[in-house]
Amino acid sequence: MAAQSLKKYRRITVKIGSALLVDRTAGLKRDWLASLADDISVLAENGAEILVVSSGAIALGRTILGLGKRALKLEESQAAAAVGQIALAGAWSDALGKGGLKSGQILLTLGDTEERRRYLNARATISTLLKMKAVPVINENDTVATSEIRYGDNDRLAARVATMMGADLLVLLSDIDGLYTAPPARDQHARFVAVVDRITPDIEAMAGAAASELSRGGMRTKLDAGKIATAAGTAMIITSGTRLSPLLAIERGERATFFRPSANPIKGYKTWIAGQLEPAGRLTVDAGAIGALLSGKSLLPAGVKLVSGNFSRGDTVAILSPEGREIARGLVAYDAADAVRIAGLKTAEIETVLGYEARSAMIHRDDLVVSHSSDQVRASDQVRASDQVRASDQVGAGDQVQAGDQVVGDEVNSGG
Repeated sequence: MAAQSLKKYRRITVKIGSALLVDRTAGLKRDWLASLADDISVLAENGAEILVVSSGAIALGRTILGLGKRALKLEESQAAAAVGQIALAGAWSDALGKGGLKSGQILLTLGDTEERRRYLNARATISTLLKMKAVPVINENDTVATSEIRYGDNDRLAARVATMMGADLLVLLSDIDGLYTAPPARDQHARFVAVVDRITPDIEAMAGAAASELSRGGMRTKLDAGKIATAAGTAMIITSGTRLSPLLAIERGERATFFRPSANPIKGYKTWIAGQLEPAGRLTVDAGAIGALLSGKSLLPAGVKLVSGNFSRGDTVAILSPEGREIARGLVAYDAADAVRIAGLKTAEIETVLGYEARSAMIHRDDLVVSHSSDQVRASDQVRASDQVRASDQVGAGDQVQAGDQVVGDEVNSGG
């Protein structure tokens, strides 16, 4: 691709893979880290705010502890992370400090960005660091996260951080220089893709697996990250980080894949809903419900054909087409048990079944985001905040949820 100037972006999130930062035998790659820190200093001098999502705590810790390449037990991984986090934070502080930059370490778990109040708290802390001209260095808190409550890869964590902080650009530095039509290591005819306008099912089909044992991600998780980022209006670049000064290499026009941000990005409160990684449940709906959702209306129980998952009122659930493709996400207004009881019912029948007057919508449109990556959704069909509220779509006053920043049944701070 032609040189993509990073200087036009005011806030950039940079994700570094473990294999780039840690050598399997020698440990931390200090020369490479120093070159990246120099790149960050240059961008900061030009007025950009930089957030770093750094993998490598477990990989560095296992090197320090001499654990070799063998598979680690959960408690061993967490112990390695505890050792690695200290070393990694110190290395970042030293490297950035040589360029006159301060840094601060932020350790996140999946719950810190999935649960609304903790999300807002994390955002406030990172915002304060940026205001103080410090570079936030962010990693998953591997010392406490288990398989059930973890991201599992820092690509999606980086996308979540980028959208949470309103970054203009997400750069994924990896051991591959961009997206190919097929994994190039397995297909000699794979073609490089310079620009992706939208992540469609055809684009997703190009993804492969992780390239090394130090990498927990792969192209599939990078595309997952791209869907989160671009839907919120954040551009994304995937490029190789194996060379020195990898960010300035983008400026020089070295190979990289550029993902365009959505022309109709999700904003504010809905960014949090759309970026949820692990829905608590799933609702399969009929064609009529899909049409209503694409026109900006709420999801009514009548259109729900199947309920799965053990969710509570206010949880995020995925909405699926009859073919199983996710078309939207939203905050559900019913517990799973009640959702099962009223699925397929008309509004007038709900009170008789539940025994109390209840909300007419299973998910109110103010708490619902249509997927930008769905091949069933055209750009002209995207749900916009400005055209969602029409008198004909209103539900009863008792059913309404504040469009600003309220979760169903749970008031939270304003500002999304």
